[in-house]
Amino acid sequence: MTVTLGEVVAALEARYDPALAEDWDAVGLVCGDPAEPVRRVLFAVDPVTAVVDEVLETGAQLLVTHHPLFLTAVHGVPADDPRGRLVHRLVRAGAGLFVAHTNADRAPDHGVNDALAAVLGLTGTRPLQPAPGDPRAGLGRVGRLPAAVTLAEFAELAAAALPDTAGGVRAAGDPGRPVRTVAVCGGSGGSLLTAAAAAGADVLLTSDLRHHPVTDVLEAAGPAVCDAAHFATEWPWLPVAAEVLRGDLSGRVEVAVSHRRTDPWTCHAAAGGAAVPR
Repeated sequence: MTVTLGEVVAALEARYDPALAEDWDAVGLVCGDPAEPVRRVLFAVDPVTAVVDEVLETGAQLLVTHHPLFLTAVHGVPADDPRGRLVHRLVRAGAGLFVAHTNADRAPDHGVNDALAAVLGLTGTRPLQPAPGDPRAGLGRVGRLPAAVTLAEFAELAAAALPDTAGGVRAAGDPGRPVRTVAVCGGSGGSLLTAAAAAGADVLLTSDLRHHPVTDVLEAAGPAVCDAAHFATEWPWLPVAAEVLRGDLSGRVEVAVSHRRTDPWTCHAAAGGAAVPR
């Protein structure tokens, strides 16, 4: 039985309620005809050229990304504009674009933060910053490891569990510090440092952390901190979301996950060694 784009969008929004998104966010259907059929859906973190190439190569009728293509108002999408070019390529190929961003971050059970907690092996997770009206939804997650490890060991565990990136995983704090209670936030989660401390976390793993807030939390004897690539902390959601959609539509659409690394950083250099491309 044919599934329309409108049906796929309804299934996605049932799991990733647009009402959970931040006011400034831009989620939902960016382009595509809700009446057109969809046979294959590709999931990716970023709507960039390499991913659109994959849409065209695989013949997908819908691209679902975590990050929006447009976060500010636009007055046109000419093909000589980098983002407009992506819209034109998708439209010409008969493919739509759907975005689930901060609504997927906050979503319960199958969202970005539950997926990140799961790949790290956390149990008994709950939101760090609960959403009003649903104690299962909200930003971040905090849970427990099966057994305590050192901070250095936890950083290695995270690096092994997440996609490989040039920056890897950095840790701030005593490398020998015991870690059992772990807070996570996919993407830029520096605003949750205080919440992680209040939750009794031994460490917060997130992305895009700045020098001064990390220094402050360590000086205040707060949690240790692990900083991973933004892309890497959000990628674990893709296979989860893909399988949930396939199940919700009773297998009537084929789903696929992009393994093309769209982390923008391409090499890492350390004292005494040459830059190493990834």
